[in-house]
Amino acid sequence: MIGGSFVRGVSGGERKRVCIGNEIIINPSLLFLDEPTSGLDSTTALRIVQLLHDIAETGKTVITTIHQPSSRLFHKFDKLILLGRGSLLYFGKTAEAMPYFSSIGCNPLIAMNPAEFLLDLANGNTNDVSVPSELDDKVHMENQNLQDTNSKINLRPSAQDVHEYLVDAYEHRVAYKEKKKLLAPLPISDDMKATITSSKREWGTNWCQQYSILFCRGLKERRHDYLSWMRITQVIATSIILGLLWWHSDPTTPKGLQDQAGLLFFIAVFWGFFPVFTAIFTFPQERAMLNKERAADMYKLSAYFLARTTSDLPLDLFLPVIFMVIVYFMAGLKASAMRFFLSMLTVFLSIIAAQGLGLAIGATLLDIKKATTLASVTVMTFMLAGGFFVKRVPPFISWLRYLSFNYHTYRLLLKVQYDPVPDILMTSVPLDNGVTEVGALVAMIIGYRVLAYLSLRRVKASNG
Repeated sequence: MIGGSFVRGVSGGERKRVCIGNEIIINPSLLFLDEPTSGLDSTTALRIVQLLHDIAETGKTVITTIHQPSSRLFHKFDKLILLGRGSLLYFGKTAEAMPYFSSIGCNPLIAMNPAEFLLDLANGNTNDVSVPSELDDKVHMENQNLQDTNSKINLRPSAQDVHEYLVDAYEHRVAYKEKKKLLAPLPISDDMKATITSSKREWGTNWCQQYSILFCRGLKERRHDYLSWMRITQVIATSIILGLLWWHSDPTTPKGLQDQAGLLFFIAVFWGFFPVFTAIFTFPQERAMLNKERAADMYKLSAYFLARTTSDLPLDLFLPVIFMVIVYFMAGLKASAMRFFLSMLTVFLSIIAAQGLGLAIGATLLDIKKATTLASVTVMTFMLAGGFFVKRVPPFISWLRYLSFNYHTYRLLLKVQYDPVPDILMTSVPLDNGVTEVGALVAMIIGYRVLAYLSLRRVKASNG
């Protein structure tokens, strides 16, 4: 378990190695790593650099930034770029770096790690380093000027003088030759040309394998969030409070009937609100990972999307079962197996539809703050248009309730519990056998997900 902000996982060094492995596993032709050995012990760092060296030996290009490597690590690299204040101080073979600096008059006065010597030069530190005669002459001239003004005399060249000397030496001795090498055309075989110019993608696995792997990954990733003790406690506590407030409610009186209708509406709202605000974080949080893996052609977008949406279902449907078992029998709803399972099925449809809305909002905006704001307004509107607070909606805005999954869920729950539904609970739209409401929820389940998928494809196209 890698872990995250809420789940404890591996250490920082192990996390870094996982990141490197994640890059290597797709077999890239170019591998760029930023400080792969920082924070690691010397043995682990050497093992990683040796692995990168072996990859380079197979014909791949490996580029890394590295700070203060040991002498053993330093000699593993084939070529070296030394930068100082953004300027190039050396570019060439690693084995030729020390002879080059020796040729321009910079030698270590004591035995030291070549990497430390080069970093000292890059920072303008000339302690324990022989100074070229040109820099010595410059220091003497500056000291003579300082003696005339009675200022403090410097015995060593300044960092600025060292930097300017090294940049000038590289420009005049090495730069032209190296640039000429880089600009020389390289022969490319016909097979390589065909591979580069081909627009056809090559997938490592077929669609079913991609879906299977992503589905299992989705279950492993999210089971800790969905089945955490905090969330389970939240659902159980809410269901017990509802059961106590509606303890053995009596639907034979008008007041008791309205009380039960309030409970049914709360169930419709609660299991509409909960999945929306869980699903809106899905694609914004995974955006970077999705772009990276899709750029490497690891899987098709359709396989990822279907696996991502279906892997949530077993986890999304676990807590509602616990909730309904507690609330249904504590509140004294109709003690019938058929009515209980139909109520459960209605809640399931509502959850899947609400989840689709959250996925669509998240995929369209891909910004958590914007998605949360839009979801809050949408869920509140759907709740108000759900048929419990306002029975007689003005005609010019009555169409809004048909877009509300709360409205259809509430009507189905009424239909399951009371057949026929009492007039006191009816809205202006008569309730038939419930097929219309089921059809509306199924249309939302499909429609919202199609919208989310198209939004992700649009984002992929714009990135491309």
